[in-house]
Amino acid sequence: MKTNVRLLLALLGLSAALTLRAAEPAKPNILLIVSDDQGYADTGFQGSRDIPTPHLDKLAAAGLRFTNGYVTHPFCSPTRAGLMTGRYQQRFGHERNPFYDPSNRAEGLPMSETLLPAHLRRVGYMTGWIGKWHLGAAPEFSPLKRGFVETYGFIGGGHRYREWTVNPAVEYTVPIERNGSPAPVPEHLTAALGEEAAAFVRRHRAEPWFLYLAFNAPHTPNEPAPERLARFATIKDPLRQKYAAQVSLMDDAVGAALTALRDTGQERRTLVFFFSDNGGPVGINGSSNEPLRGAKGSVYEGGVRVPFLVSWSGRIPSGRSDDRVVSSVDVFATALAVAGAPMPADRKYDSVNLLPFLTGEKSGQPHERLFWRNAALLAVREGNWKLVRQAAQPDELYDLATDIAESRNVAAANRDVAARLAAALDAWNKELIAPVFPGAQGRKGKAKSGTAKKKE
Repeated sequence: MKTNVRLLLALLGLSAALTLRAAEPAKPNILLIVSDDQGYADTGFQGSRDIPTPHLDKLAAAGLRFTNGYVTHPFCSPTRAGLMTGRYQQRFGHERNPFYDPSNRAEGLPMSETLLPAHLRRVGYMTGWIGKWHLGAAPEFSPLKRGFVETYGFIGGGHRYREWTVNPAVEYTVPIERNGSPAPVPEHLTAALGEEAAAFVRRHRAEPWFLYLAFNAPHTPNEPAPERLARFATIKDPLRQKYAAQVSLMDDAVGAALTALRDTGQERRTLVFFFSDNGGPVGINGSSNEPLRGAKGSVYEGGVRVPFLVSWSGRIPSGRSDDRVVSSVDVFATALAVAGAPMPADRKYDSVNLLPFLTGEKSGQPHERLFWRNAALLAVREGNWKLVRQAAQPDELYDLATDIAESRNVAAANRDVAARLAAALDAWNKELIAPVFPGAQGRKGKAKSGTAKKKE
């Protein structure tokens, strides 16, 4: 009798396990976390001593830190355009930050481009965007029109964090929207983004999903809660103090999303990326890019080299640093490969699937070269060599293996290398087109008659 009972219990346990396994989605999730204007040196896993980031550090310990992780542009919107399309954004003319104007149907990510979430929808993924958009304010550029099913955030390029009055005519006080409709003003925007991300993770545990969690922190104006600011009273620089408190708030918001993954048993089937959209704007928001040269807007390392993590429990080795050169543009091909979606072949793509390199199936460098262009500022990296070009000045060459700070121009001593990289940069530049909209830079931050003004 006891034997029969044990057998029955075993069969019931097996049946429950099989039912649970059958209920789990067959495809893995993809969580993409992007911070805004965060300095290269401003996380614990990058060596920061004055800004603790325990949740990001835990993510780094569980995954892999790319010490040569880059974005495709030194400021906000173009980087996001490249990230969402898998292409250098200059290929389709998105080289500037769009001016905030909901009536302007030109200033935004061109509708000729198909975004990552739209590709993932075709293979059965739930898709969500939370946070900052900055890819066009007109209705047709809305994330709901570009492949995202669930949305929460703001359409412009920046926003106040706490205690603001909603004004749709001012970019930094536009309504926070949920699925295209105004949502209540949160107590603190950064915390709200973390809560929304955690809710999305819990809500969609039974289906594969892609979540783009795009913080506006620590972009100005940093407005941490007073109790959080008090934790950083030992930082004497008031700008750095506010920045540190805001980064700490963001780290807690990241922690909320990661905790939801663990609590719902989704950690082992979720690929997670984290990086900043560009280097820190040193002197403006309190960030530090040490030991790198330059800042946001520059094609020196401080403008385009960023904290860069990738983690997938059980699939990617944990606790390692990797010095291979990778780019934010690679999220596109990697996500499609993970999802089992075909890589499109309708135009030229620059994205590389990093998964075989992460798992050890492939060795070597994912990219032969990486390129950058911001108006008259251009650069190319090949191995440890980097060539920088500025208007009306001789090309500069740096050996990043021995000079990460780009302090010694060695072009004269390595003319053959400089010539080879210059030729590669010229060839790449010829593939690109001119900007298709003037953007905030072209208007020099001044609103034309009938357009909405941007709060700086």
